[in-house]
Amino acid sequence: MRILIIEDEIALADALQQILQKNKYLTDACHDGVSGLDCAMTGIYDVIILDINLPKMNGFDVLRALRINRISTPVLLLTARDEISDKVAGLDIGADDYMTKPFNTEELLARIRSLGRRNAGVVCENILKFSDISLNLSTYELTCGDSSMKLGLKEFCIMELFLRSGSAIISKEQLIEKVWGYDSNAEYNNVEVYISFIRKKLLHIKSAVTVKTVRGVGYCLSCGR
Repeated sequence: MRILIIEDEIALADALQQILQKNKYLTDACHDGVSGLDCAMTGIYDVIILDINLPKMNGFDVLRALRINRISTPVLLLTARDEISDKVAGLDIGADDYMTKPFNTEELLARIRSLGRRNAGVVCENILKFSDISLNLSTYELTCGDSSMKLGLKEFCIMELFLRSGSAIISKEQLIEKVWGYDSNAEYNNVEVYISFIRKKLLHIKSAVTVKTVRGVGYCLSCGR
């Protein structure tokens, strides 16, 4: 899961990134509303953590712009304000949840997990499934029947994206943006290498699922080789 943090307090943004990265989330951070909106508009994020008091463009205006442009990414407002009117205003504009500073780390992580499940329509709390395989979001284990293998971070992120997308085709550009990041220097051959790793692991656990190449378009999960 990739999370965008839009927070002008650099120390807090750094702390949030450390917490989230420790819990295996991919993160990007912006420190003002304008750059935050630019990143959020790409639509590559699964959850956005958004402060209200931001320079250049406040969080309410960022959120309003996202919803007007039909960006439906779940937004968690994180702010020092605790007035009911601010909470109501944020939720009315289109926020999905609201936390005030200082926050409890475990509660923050729980709310992010909840927003991630809501966005993806996950069937089970920690498990994604497709055909005969399942991916444990806590242990990074890919399982088929009695066989399982632990995935590396990028393998896990790619497989999570495939499983959340079902049999939909995912382009190489989407994989690079989601897994390596919007400003990454990663190239198509980086994607191809990791797709090869995943195919080998699917074979190793004797799954009927494979990653199919759709020439000139991208990749998708397919049942049967």
